[in-house]
Amino acid sequence: MSGKHTKFYLDKQNAKWKGVCAGIADYTGVDVLWVRLGAVMLTLMGGFPWTLIAYVITAWMAQRKPVHLYTDDREEQKFWQGVRQSPARTTRDIRSRFREIDHRLAEMETYYVSNNKQLAEEIESLR
Repeated sequence: MSGKHTKFYLDKQNAKWKGVCAGIADYTGVDVLWVRLGAVMLTLMGGFPWTLIAYVITAWMAQRKPVHLYTDDREEQKFWQGVRQSPARTTRDIRSRFREIDHRLAEMETYYVSNNKQLAEEIESLR
């Protein structure tokens, strides 16, 4: 698993102030609007000094997100967000996809071998 893809970064490209909320949104896969609204609500509902302190410390300690972290591919970004949220589930999904591909390849092999006796003999000779 790539460490740079599973690490929390400040997202300066989508930032309003320091990029903390945008970074949380990128890390979790939640829309940035909901993260910002949640931060404001938490602050207004009694967490005032602590949310601001946590925000400033996070902005100070976290690194900026590398410009080309994802290869401009939304699907890759979603994949890595899934890895961060649940590595075990992502592993199960990948194994399931490989099993499906293996099953389809076996079906194709059976189809072509059963209809072509010469090909079947060549494949058997290779085993």
